[in-house]
Amino acid sequence: MYTPSHFDESRPEVLHALMREHPFGLLVTQSPAGLQANGIPFLFDAHRGPLGTLRAHVARANPVWRESDMGLESLVVFQGPQAYISPGWYATKPETGKVVPTWNYVMVQARGRLQVHDDPQWLRALVTELTERHEAGSDRPWQVSDAPADFIDATLRAIVGIEIELTALDGKWKVSQNRPAADREGVIAGLAARGDDASQAMAAQVKHAGMTK
Repeated sequence: MYTPSHFDESRPEVLHALMREHPFGLLVTQSPAGLQANGIPFLFDAHRGPLGTLRAHVARANPVWRESDMGLESLVVFQGPQAYISPGWYATKPETGKVVPTWNYVMVQARGRLQVHDDPQWLRALVTELTERHEAGSDRPWQVSDAPADFIDATLRAIVGIEIELTALDGKWKVSQNRPAADREGVIAGLAARGDDASQAMAAQVKHAGMTK
């Protein structure tokens, strides 16, 4: 990933937080048919392996677990807030006119070798943890035990677990750090005026980057 120094983000706690807040990653693998890409919700465990470990499951019918080259690294891309940035927001526009549009975004790329788990106990523990994580905010959280046992057993037979112990973890935070303070303030105001959730999230990123610069 091309990452100029002013956009580089290497703090583990920041990268880990994004993967937990935006767990739906794009898994890119190499197979005999070429590159394959699958969108998958992952669980990240920072305490397993030097850089952490990703766990997930796929449908048994999905060839990714059979055809991926296990000897090569796989790539998982996690995308955070992103938004179009208008040059009209920059305070420097009336001064020189030398401004152009851009796109702000936050991204983490994780790499490691894919491992397959076809063990019912491993899978049950995984789907239980996934469920508890994503049902935590519900008024009446659904639990795996809410479904009939034979139905859950059949469902577990229809999926396969995957695990990636990470060998590389890189972050890119392109959030207007390269602009003067007045331009960043203009970006924050412009994004806030849009009112949509994605713009609000990016405005928060730009503001935070300005505070820590």
